[in-house]
Amino acid sequence: MLLKDILKDIRIKKYDPALDDLDIKDIKISHGEVQDGDLFIALKGTNIDGNNLIGEAFKNGASVVFSEYRNPDPRIITVENARKAYAIASRNFFGRACDKLKIIAITGTNGKTTIANTTTDVLRFAGAKVGVIGTLGAKIGDQIIDTGFTTPDPYMLHKLFKEMVEEGCEYAVMEASAHALCLDKLEGIKFDIGVLTNITEDHLDFFENMDNYAQAKYKLFERGKVKLGIVCGDDKMCTPLLLHPQVPIISYGNCDFCDVKAENVTKSFEGSHFTCNYMGEPIDIKTELVGDYNILNALATIAITRSLGVTKELVRLGMSCISPVEGRFNIIKMDNHNIVIDYAHTPDGLENILKTAKDLSKNKLVVIFGCGGNRDRQKRPIMGKIASELADEVILTSDNPRFEPPYDIIGEILQGATKRCEIIENRKQAIEYALDHFDHGETIVIAGKGAEKYQEIKGKKIPYNDFDVVYSYYRKRLREVDRPKPYISQFQNDEDERE
Repeated sequence: MLLKDILKDIRIKKYDPALDDLDIKDIKISHGEVQDGDLFIALKGTNIDGNNLIGEAFKNGASVVFSEYRNPDPRIITVENARKAYAIASRNFFGRACDKLKIIAITGTNGKTTIANTTTDVLRFAGAKVGVIGTLGAKIGDQIIDTGFTTPDPYMLHKLFKEMVEEGCEYAVMEASAHALCLDKLEGIKFDIGVLTNITEDHLDFFENMDNYAQAKYKLFERGKVKLGIVCGDDKMCTPLLLHPQVPIISYGNCDFCDVKAENVTKSFEGSHFTCNYMGEPIDIKTELVGDYNILNALATIAITRSLGVTKELVRLGMSCISPVEGRFNIIKMDNHNIVIDYAHTPDGLENILKTAKDLSKNKLVVIFGCGGNRDRQKRPIMGKIASELADEVILTSDNPRFEPPYDIIGEILQGATKRCEIIENRKQAIEYALDHFDHGETIVIAGKGAEKYQEIKGKKIPYNDFDVVYSYYRKRLREVDRPKPYISQFQNDEDERE
């Protein structure tokens, strides 16, 4: 692609027009991946500053470089903001495919994955072709792509948009992380709908305080970035968007003022049944989604799909057909166990699933969880307090310790605990211990990893999955119960008697 086409809409401070017709082969942000004819964008990261590697990028074949710093070299274009330039250059490089899609972005501490996937399911039920991007990866048609991030970097994101357009998609539903918004990964995209689920404690290792974290999420709802905002009215930190909106807003939740709310609610481990009051229009909803927080997620999905013009009847039928999202309050019923596997890894997320499980359980509530290493440490004692106050039995274990000693993480969780906790660092052993010791109708919640297929330990992703541990436990138990007795022939018996 010609450089002049890549440069459209990018704010430039210094540029040599003689470069206009330069043919750019690809865009790179890692100097080691640069090849002949590439554009290298020098980004300043936490540990590495790409500006110090411009010389290496040229040695590897870069034709031109974007940098925020002025340099007399005519091949270096000075841009106002390198991260915004990276996002817009990626959009242009992939033919502005995002402009050909109706894009719905969901942000918030919790609920993003559930809302993204249920919205995708309802739209598909209504006959639309939809691509989805989020924590579980990207799905385009039958193709599933591991992106590595909740919100991919701009290059991969716009490449996915292009593939969606080529696949005939009309909609793209995506999760928008606070990091992506803060780092301008979504610059240059015009969203049809932006959704804010909630803002509760998480990622303070990066954002330092809740105000910075909230401001990152508010960026999605600035004038010109989104046509319509859908915001949870129950969360006080969402209030500024309701009081001082820059775009039209629809609110959902339990508050009387909310535009979309649930009435006549009944709940069980099998799902939820309620009347959705969508701006005065009643819709009878039956769904397999479990718990109060999932009813809020369902309301957000209904608000999105009705706003996009999906009929009331198709929304009703679509909501009845969706299945729980993998790793989000998935219930396994085995013998005398109700086992819940959930991704909850924040204080709010853990509190939601434990309250839901406690509300629906007839017997004791047991929770197994840990906290991730090299991440927000402030939430660890908070989660310890929540677990010990809501659950009858608490088993502390490893999550993704990364480069931290697991027992140090557990020790910080214990600082908030208000009762004795069992400590079993090995996650597989912790789950097996719970299944062995609580076999009288208890509900066992396994929290923190959900559908993750690995444990991250000392820089390595080791294959691991909570579902696999539970299923393996029952397969082993079944083999022990049904193990056939060794066959002894009549001839062997005769020989034994003769001896």
